[in-house]
Amino acid sequence: MANAILRNIPNTLTSCNLLSGCIACYMAFQDNYTLALTFIVIGAVFDFSDGMSARLLHVSSPIGKELDSLADDITFGLAPAAIVFSLFQDINYPDFLNPIAGIVPYTAFLIAIFSALRLAKFNIDTRQTSSFIGMPTPANALFWGSLVVGEYDFLTSDSFNAVYLFILVVIMSWLLVAEIPMFSLKFKDLSWKHNKISYIFLIVCIPLFIIFQLSGFAAVIVWYIILSIATSKKSGKQ
Repeated sequence: MANAILRNIPNTLTSCNLLSGCIACYMAFQDNYTLALTFIVIGAVFDFSDGMSARLLHVSSPIGKELDSLADDITFGLAPAAIVFSLFQDINYPDFLNPIAGIVPYTAFLIAIFSALRLAKFNIDTRQTSSFIGMPTPANALFWGSLVVGEYDFLTSDSFNAVYLFILVVIMSWLLVAEIPMFSLKFKDLSWKHNKISYIFLIVCIPLFIIFQLSGFAAVIVWYIILSIATSKKSGKQ
C-alpha cells in the first residue's frame, strides 16, 4: 500500500499542475489576468515538484512523462494563449484590421500549438538533458501572464495595437521551437566557475523585479533570452 502511494505522488503533483492550468484558462477567459498568472505560477511550482519527487522517490515512469507534457501544454501553452486571446479583444485595432477583428484573436492559440511542438521536441531530443534548445514553455507562460498583468494599461492604450501583439505572438512562438541553446538553472554545485551564467542571471533578476514589479517576470524572461543568445554566440565563436 505504501509503495503504491509513493509511486503515485509525482503523478498526483502533475495532476495538480494540470488542474492549475485549467483554472488559469478559465480565469483568462474571464479577463481575470491576475488570477490567471497566479495559477500559472502555482502550476509551475507543481511542475517543479513532480519531477523532483520522482527523482527522490525513484519512481519515474513513462506514463508520468506523458502526463507531464499534457499538463504542461495546458498550464504553459493553453493558459497563456487564453490570456492573449482575451487581450486581443481589449486592445486597439488599426482601421485596416477592423474587417477581420473577430478572427485575429484566434491567432493567440499559436502559443498553444508551438508549446505542444516544443514539448514534443523536448521529449525526444537527447541534447536537452542539461540545457534547453528553444525557450522552455514555463518561461513563455510567465512572460505572457506577467506582461499582461503588469502592462495592461499600456497594451490597451493608443500606443499599442493588435498588429504589435500579433508580431509578439509570432516571435515568442518561434522562440519555443528555435534552434537556440538556452541555459538551465540546474546547479550541479555552488561554485562560480561551473555556474557563472546562472549566477549572473539571478543577480540581474533582483533589480529587474524591483524596477518592473508586476511585469517583473516578463522582464526576467527577456533577460533570460538575451543572455542565452549571447552565451550561445560566444560558445559558437570559441
